[in-house]
Amino acid sequence: MTLYDYEVTTNKGDLISLADYKDQVLLIVNTATGCGFTPQYKGLQDLYDTYQAQGFTILDFPSNQFGGQAPGTAEEIADFCEMRYHTTFPQFAKVDVNGENALPLYDFLKSEQHGTLTNDIKWNFTKFLVDRDGNVVKRYGSAKKPESIAADLKKLL
Repeated sequence: MTLYDYEVTTNKGDLISLADYKDQVLLIVNTATGCGFTPQYKGLQDLYDTYQAQGFTILDFPSNQFGGQAPGTAEEIADFCEMRYHTTFPQFAKVDVNGENALPLYDFLKSEQHGTLTNDIKWNFTKFLVDRDGNVVKRYGSAKKPESIAADLKKLL
């Protein structure tokens, strides 16, 4: 399977194919609204604003799996992000990123970057950079600020 074979659910409940994002550079992020890293939403939006016209997008997957830091409904999470951080990039339904209920996309991302499904996501705001061909080229931990990955991103654009 490739990245483009996966389907995901938007925060509005619609099922879409990641094939819709072919030929774009992607940053796939598991997020939370009540986390110490939540202010990274600003940096993510800044990256999106800067590079969207060049074929870049961010795919935001809220996850309540780490300390219950993404409470609320999809609508409440979207409202928080839009009002507080003015986010405009695509946001998806809340998901698990580890364990038996993990979104299959996340099992794929983990296996592509590290060759094993056991290399679990450690916390909110783990980021995966994907090139225009759907290859997962880099994984960043939670502490890596979005602005610090701009150089890697520019190489792929």
